[in-house]
Amino acid sequence: MRQCYFDHAAANPLDPAVMDAMLPYLKQEYGNPLSIYELGINARKAVEKARQQVAALINVKPATVIFTSSGTEANNFALRGIAMARQAQGKHIIISKIEHQSVLNSSRLLEKSGFTVTQLSADKFGFVDPKSVEDAITEETILVSVAHASREIGTIEPIREISEVTKKHNVILHTDGVATVGNIPVDALDLGADIISMTAHQFYGPKGMGALYVREGLRVSPLIYGGIQEGGRRAGTENVASIAGMGMAAELAMKQMDERRAYLAMLRDKLIRGVLTIPDVRLTGHPEFRLPNHASFVVEYIEGESMLLMLSAKGIYSSSGSACSSRSLKSSPVLLSLGMPASLAQGSIVFTLGMGNSVEDVDYFLQEFRSVINKLREMSPFSKGWGNSGA
Repeated sequence: MRQCYFDHAAANPLDPAVMDAMLPYLKQEYGNPLSIYELGINARKAVEKARQQVAALINVKPATVIFTSSGTEANNFALRGIAMARQAQGKHIIISKIEHQSVLNSSRLLEKSGFTVTQLSADKFGFVDPKSVEDAITEETILVSVAHASREIGTIEPIREISEVTKKHNVILHTDGVATVGNIPVDALDLGADIISMTAHQFYGPKGMGALYVREGLRVSPLIYGGIQEGGRRAGTENVASIAGMGMAAELAMKQMDERRAYLAMLRDKLIRGVLTIPDVRLTGHPEFRLPNHASFVVEYIEGESMLLMLSAKGIYSSSGSACSSRSLKSSPVLLSLGMPASLAQGSIVFTLGMGNSVEDVDYFLQEFRSVINKLREMSPFSKGWGNSGA
């Protein structure tokens, strides 16, 4: 049976060159980077080389990059670290309603600690209006957090315009760049964000490895206390092999960025065109300003979970909503926040493509997806009008 992996937002395969970069630090170069003998010095050099590679990917100084265990940790670090460091100046934070759960849950924790959190709505395409950000800022506002792109609907946000607002009001701007860094050009200085989260497995690096860019001179309180690693900002023995892998993945992403984007956008557009020929299927997110490998839809009369199971039986792997919530049968909170009815939001499905996919994969998918939709609609009472108001 043909296998088509269309869930690259959940995890990417490891690039072979990344594996090669990691292996020495899993075998012979196993020293602790804090040790002063040769094994430790070699490990320290690997960490600093990777820091330079990751910094180059987003055009910043190496000293501004802090390695973390994941994008989720980076998001927690950004919100809670800034909140703790700046609480004497104010205790008001602004986020959007379509943020990743790591941002939403961090903000809920901060609310329990006495902070006030304002959640901004997005429009039907998932755009957060910079004016709504400005309208929400008060004298107590210390932080705004808006993702660079939604992993669920693919929309790329106007972060540069939002940064102009936050700078005018002397407010820190964090953006969750997990979906964008390594996949589209991200110049931190041009973007204007003060803090950017990222993770290696989104650009063919190892899982369990992330990083946080913190603008030079900006203070953040550590989440993890202990030793002096990462300049005293994130304690714990460094995961040298994965850090080296993230560095190599960043270097490859820089070199191959244009080629990857063009190829994936071609596959994405072919997939979107084909899916939209099926009746009662809607594209979610913006049709133009979206991630190059991302296609997301809602299908009327069908639950996303049913589609996932039937596609999986045909060797086609995708997701419904974000990877962190794909086991939930609840309607997508992101789609609900965009004003979509719960009955329709339950029919969400997301396809994220990778460099291992081919035109033949998309052709196979389009053929099988149509048959899956037809079969499920034959089984669905809602496609026959049952349960509709007035029926």
